[in-house]
Amino acid sequence: MAGTTRTPASGDSAPTGVLVVGAGPTGLLLAGDLAAAGVPVTVVEKRPHRISNLSRAFVLHARTLEQLDARGLADGLRALGEPLSDLRLFNRLAIRLDRLPSRFNELLVIPQYEVEKVLERRAADAGVRFRYETEATGVVQDADGVTVRVRGAGGGAEELRAAYAVGADGLHSAVRRAVGQPFPGRSVIRSVVLADVLLDEKPERVLTANAVGDAFAFIAPFGDGWYRVIGWHRGRNVSDTAPLGLEEVREIVRLSLGRDYGMRDARWLSRFHSDERQAPAYRVGRVLLAGDAAHVHSPAGGQGLNTGLQDAANLSWKLAAVLHGHADPALLDTYQSERHPVGRAVLRSSGGIIRLAMVRRPWSRAVRAALIAVLNRFPPARRSMVGQITGIGYRYPAPRGAHPLTGRRAPDIALTTGRLYEALRGGRFVLITPPGTDSGKGGRADRLTLEHWASGHGTAVLVRPDGYIAWASEEPGAERIEEALLTWTGPPTAG
Repeated sequence: MAGTTRTPASGDSAPTGVLVVGAGPTGLLLAGDLAAAGVPVTVVEKRPHRISNLSRAFVLHARTLEQLDARGLADGLRALGEPLSDLRLFNRLAIRLDRLPSRFNELLVIPQYEVEKVLERRAADAGVRFRYETEATGVVQDADGVTVRVRGAGGGAEELRAAYAVGADGLHSAVRRAVGQPFPGRSVIRSVVLADVLLDEKPERVLTANAVGDAFAFIAPFGDGWYRVIGWHRGRNVSDTAPLGLEEVREIVRLSLGRDYGMRDARWLSRFHSDERQAPAYRVGRVLLAGDAAHVHSPAGGQGLNTGLQDAANLSWKLAAVLHGHADPALLDTYQSERHPVGRAVLRSSGGIIRLAMVRRPWSRAVRAALIAVLNRFPPARRSMVGQITGIGYRYPAPRGAHPLTGRRAPDIALTTGRLYEALRGGRFVLITPPGTDSGKGGRADRLTLEHWASGHGTAVLVRPDGYIAWASEEPGAERIEEALLTWTGPPTAG
């Protein structure tokens, strides 16, 4: 039996760092944010150090692109992907994205592995320590920190110690199981086929999808000549382990899309099932869950990767604030109150789309047609749907009596020095006030950036590092501003 060694993250007496389990997009964004904020971070990943080109996700929505813009990454990813100005569902509902109130009024079609490459490079440059081929096998926490038991490639056991641990280790999360969190839910669709293929005919649209009768299919480009094909047929409800040939995929695509585009040379064929599940608690003491470890849902609408990245953006600044002593650990409870409802809403919306695609009875199809008609005719209903799918429509809870802007996503406000999301690249709060307002950093330069409205707007707005409005006032006096800064950024540093 291999021996056990113990590696404290920063001393046995007072661990201060964070252990992130899982080096997928959620874990990488979180780790990069923490390291950029000066927090020691170790990422544990059971896979070898390589980024697979067999992507699972293919789209970045507007809100995620805004979050990536706040890290200086969006424009580079834009150059690698293909923008799409509308999203089509059931071949009869066209959701226009070019009218979104965002700099990113589009859907960016880009393989997940390209996103992972960018996030991994950023995390490594910021000083994140990576432990590949290292599997988390247990988690024990106490009043001072968390101990994560791991097993390396050679089978040797080790204990890693940190102040907090985050499970970003996916559907089968070892961290979630270790803290006793259930994962209630069910499979929403079974025996989905997947193939990575070459096509003799290029599809007319960047994303091609349709549902017809008992089948649906989806085609997306990798950008290097290969395409991802996902399909489903009601009559082929077989085990995930049942053999799959390319002809079965072709037949489903022909049934759904009218032709198979000369599909050939599959480099990967697989079956899978899609679950709808959510952990009841995203925080258990000093252990937190993010991404697919916290929630999984159908791929309809392309919201999975996006929801996980937004989890990370919400959590990272809160962990940094707590670890630097600028906030009480109770701030971490807001991760649950803010992100759990969003996860639940994504389960409902993505599940609703997939169920509408799967309807077979005439009355069910009539209901679907009526719903599509409502969405096509009534702009408010369509805007609500677009806000959910793209992520820009979500807002976080605000205390009673708060300014109406509190909890809302901050748009890319024009400032005297540039744009808001450029100002957020320091990972700090941004206080936006009218020119001439009596406010100062007050010993908070490490966590606060001062800006002014380019338009001369009279409202004072405090924007959190994740781009949501923490506080706003129409009467931005120095005393009121200082009270808000004390609440959200902590007391000034002496000297």
